[in-house]
Amino acid sequence: MTGPRSKTCAACGRIIAASEVYYRFTLVLQGEQDVLGTPGSGSADELSSLLKQLEESPESPQELEEQVHWERAGVVCSACRSLVVRTLSSPPEPTRPH
Repeated sequence: MTGPRSKTCAACGRIIAASEVYYRFTLVLQGEQDVLGTPGSGSADELSSLLKQLEESPESPQELEEQVHWERAGVVCSACRSLVVRTLSSPPEPTRPH
């Protein structure tokens, strides 16, 4: 009988031995918008125009969907855990580009 298999860190790609500590993560990014448009919007013409834009978009339906909902799960090693926690916990610097 074989024991637990090693895992691969999703951040750095390092192999994590079965005897090492690792951290599971699930990350979900969901697009939201508080204000959808100006009052009175949503007419049939506007909806037709939006549909046409989506149909003519160079992006695939999957790419468009991932702009609204994207999720990943995996494991990270101890070193990458520290980096991820620092990155997601600290407020962004005002001069950081998007």
